[in-house]
Amino acid sequence: MSELRLHGLVAAVHTPFTVYGELNVAAVGGQAAHLASVGVKTVFVGGSTGESHSLSLEERFTLTEAWVASAPHHGIQVVVHVGSNCVRDARSLASHAAGHGAVAVSALSPMYFKPSSLDTLISCCSEIASASPELPFYFYDIPALTGVAFSMPDFLAKAPAHIPNLAGIKYTNTDMAAYLACLATGLDIPWGVDEAMLGALAIGAKGAVGSSFNFAAPVYHRLIAAFERGDNEAARCEQERSVRLIGALASYGYIAAAKATMGFLGVDVGVPRLPNKRLSPGGEEALRSELDAIGFFEWGTR
Repeated sequence: MSELRLHGLVAAVHTPFTVYGELNVAAVGGQAAHLASVGVKTVFVGGSTGESHSLSLEERFTLTEAWVASAPHHGIQVVVHVGSNCVRDARSLASHAAGHGAVAVSALSPMYFKPSSLDTLISCCSEIASASPELPFYFYDIPALTGVAFSMPDFLAKAPAHIPNLAGIKYTNTDMAAYLACLATGLDIPWGVDEAMLGALAIGAKGAVGSSFNFAAPVYHRLIAAFERGDNEAARCEQERSVRLIGALASYGYIAAAKATMGFLGVDVGVPRLPNKRLSPGGEEALRSELDAIGFFEWGTR
């Protein structure tokens, strides 16, 4: 297994659809080129931002293949999210990712029939990770969406004995005390809450996986640089911009607004699928006006 570390910015990429809601893998090359132009070198494919639970198994295979074919031409490496309510499907996705050039896989917990205990969660992860034993495996902790909220320090204390290729956790969880305990294990724990990156850096984060890195990577590059040189005022300014931006998008419906924002930047990733709602034409105009009013097109894109 490689010594992969998800340091720096990892963009949780959108799955591109046509206006009719069909998978549009022809757009992946444009996404990769855009991310390379703003200094993003790793992508997280088919996660929450990628609307994975709105994709069929075959579509997820096709999406992975499109990214691993395109990304290396732009100096980008691919992590594939393989989580599913069906553990057998997750195993198929993990095996497929390993066979097509992904550098790691990640999986969130089954969430309809939820694991009844930490041991059961570890068993699920072990089953999935064993389908791609040569790749690093990251558990994707996102309790706000899965409703599965076991202690991640306890997970890391027990899971390595059952998951030989466990690399760490994609930590989309606001519990900073638990995050600090996870970092103390020495495993790779990329942060997953864009609006609180500065706090995570302050307690030791080295990398982050985020959706807003797709369209606002310069903000986070400046935030990290300011933190590293000890300029806390500049770092807070960039974090405050992140908070304002994400708040603005969330007020319109985050997935739809984020995809529209990509379109404003010339990267067409289409519309979301149900149950995520689309923006109305009037909503797109209002969003663009609001982003302009907060200065996003000045400070967010360069």
